[in-house]
Amino acid sequence: MAFTAKDVQQLRERTSCGMMDCKKALTESGGDMDKAIELLREKGLAKQAKKADRVAAEGVVYACVENGIGVVIEVNSETDFVAKNEQFMDFVKSCAKTVAKNKPADVDTLLKLQAEGMEGTVEEALRDKVLTIGENIKIRRFVYTEDPAVTYVHGGGRIGVMVTFETDCAGKEGFEACGKDVAMQVAAINPLYVDEAAVPADVVEKEKEIIRVQISTDEKTKNKPAQVVEKMVSGKIGKYFKENCLVEQPFVKNGDQTVGQYVAETAKALGGSIKVKGFTRFEKGEGLEKREDNFAEEVAGMMK
Repeated sequence: MAFTAKDVQQLRERTSCGMMDCKKALTESGGDMDKAIELLREKGLAKQAKKADRVAAEGVVYACVENGIGVVIEVNSETDFVAKNEQFMDFVKSCAKTVAKNKPADVDTLLKLQAEGMEGTVEEALRDKVLTIGENIKIRRFVYTEDPAVTYVHGGGRIGVMVTFETDCAGKEGFEACGKDVAMQVAAINPLYVDEAAVPADVVEKEKEIIRVQISTDEKTKNKPAQVVEKMVSGKIGKYFKENCLVEQPFVKNGDQTVGQYVAETAKALGGSIKVKGFTRFEKGEGLEKREDNFAEEVAGMMK
């Protein structure tokens, strides 16, 4: 079966593969379009196996609420250019919707599910994106909640935050704005805990131990009586809570009140109750080893 330049162009549009790859696939398939797509997919899987070892520490963090289910997910790629790719973002959003609908236990379970808004499973959709985009892509992690939640994405997907609440104000005008403010606080200040009660006892004791050592080695305080030292420790541990506990932190939009006071003020205005229950903060690529490429050298090498 013969094929024309128009067929090559059509295959390229359907697969986003290179012109020469499309031409070779049509030649091998005798001009059969569906067979050519299959051949390209097969080759794509072979390429994906080689790409799987390449470092994927870029990409995006995405957060949303779908049908009452809050989701925050990180999908990694090799370069930050991919985060601007519409196909890649469509895949990320599909993954988030699939999580919201099915509530999978982990990434392996997610991969086996039917991808929302796409053909085939999430794993098949992932393989297709590796083929068409040409980079190693990995779903790294996700969290979902059935509690009332508000999400926030900062810096084009560099940071994603989901804050959960115990409240009877969900759906009331003003709640979403309050939740967004709290999520922005988490993104900006990166607290470790929700409140003082959430700080593990061993962490508190360790901090106190560090403070006591600091006091005992400071020329100005090392000879203080034990009861004075303990008062100093109590004061300094209070500062630790204010710095690391979300509701104790000064509110970034109004430093005269804490986040907890701002939330309480909003709850009163809405005639209900709002309590921050928890939060998840994903930062793109945190904890991953990032490859260091000289982009100018890479382009120069491709031109040779």
